[in-house]
Amino acid sequence: MNNFEAEVIVVGAGPAGSAIGTYLAQAGHEVIILEKSGFPRDKICGDALTPRAVKEVGFLGMETPESEGWHKNRGLRLIGGGHRLEIGWPEIDGTPNYGLTKPRMGMDEAFARHAQRSGARLFEQVKAMSPDIGEDGWIKGIHASGTDHRGRRVGPEAHFSAPIVIAADGVSSRLAVAMGLEKRDDRPMGVAVRAYHSSPRHADDYIESWVEMRSSNSAGESEVLPGYGWLFPLGDGTINIGAGLLDSSPQFGSVDFRAMMGQWIADMGHEWGIDESTSLGPIKSAALPMAFNRTPHFHKGLLLVGDSGGMVNPFNGEGIDYALESARLAAEVISTYSRYPKHVMREKLQEYPALVGDSLGGYFTLGRVFSAIIGHPALMQFGIKYGMGVDVVMEFVVKLLANLYRDPKVSEADLIDRVISALTRIVPATSNA
Repeated sequence: MNNFEAEVIVVGAGPAGSAIGTYLAQAGHEVIILEKSGFPRDKICGDALTPRAVKEVGFLGMETPESEGWHKNRGLRLIGGGHRLEIGWPEIDGTPNYGLTKPRMGMDEAFARHAQRSGARLFEQVKAMSPDIGEDGWIKGIHASGTDHRGRRVGPEAHFSAPIVIAADGVSSRLAVAMGLEKRDDRPMGVAVRAYHSSPRHADDYIESWVEMRSSNSAGESEVLPGYGWLFPLGDGTINIGAGLLDSSPQFGSVDFRAMMGQWIADMGHEWGIDESTSLGPIKSAALPMAFNRTPHFHKGLLLVGDSGGMVNPFNGEGIDYALESARLAAEVISTYSRYPKHVMREKLQEYPALVGDSLGGYFTLGRVFSAIIGHPALMQFGIKYGMGVDVVMEFVVKLLANLYRDPKVSEADLIDRVISALTRIVPATSNA
């Protein structure tokens, strides 16, 4: 059996795992990242970065040139209730005024290669099989096995030792579960389906969100479909089209998502020049773990970042932003305390969940309220019908959904910024609430 040692072991080389690997390596730490698949590899997602996520990419020191497939967008187009609104991304100091799209097949590899260039050791096709737990109950390493290119175990076995381990292994997070951290039932969960199509509008300046999807029934009448939809131009001849549904919806668990996507595309596909003939592959689905659906985010030497800790925005299903932010916060705490005496380090690492809670807890709690409200079709339809025709309401919605507002404590803020900031402060802001 091969044995490897490091200061930190990261399980998973998606955006969260690669980002924390980058930060720690840049700070001079010995860090190993384990990825069960080989790059390039896909991830079922919307492929879009909001300006908030683009800002986090900048913190990593990572370049995003158009020549490498990064496509810029100017804002969000909202469609529903007979309304169609194009709203530019808000101008916020320190935050880019554009978003980016790039297929996850290439995006994740870009993050992983950046971590490698920063000094992290990346082991591809190495799957974490189980935690190595010491007599005191704290994790001290990972038992792993080699895999084929699809992540299936084929051997050989290896052991990776480190006093700190990061779970960045996604929604199901086998590592977190093995350490006794199960998903919470009091948090919203979503399901998303995604497909790629060739489209003449592949270089559109706006990402598109359908807060109300429709199809025509056998009588030729228009009827509302459950959930929400998106179309993201990728600038490479293709678009990412998808739909999502929260478990607060009465239709959750009974919807045929693939049939629903087909109905929706049949109804609106002419706008983007897409139909069955433009499909570039099968429709795929994935779960969206929202609003801290697995806690605590630090447990006996294991830190949870990104999807493993349920860090997905309940307002819009975005996860990359929060994967990158949680990685940055975790890296700051680890870099500060990892070389302290063991008993001090263990105590100080408890600062990580507090930092994540302070940064995201209030907003995610607000999102839980929102997810419960939109589970009532009548309320959702009322909001779409009467809210989308009011400009100030829609400016508020875009800022809230994308988590793009000025903090009155650090910069000049308008009334909408102040309202959103106040709302996030008056709800419980702890990651464990």
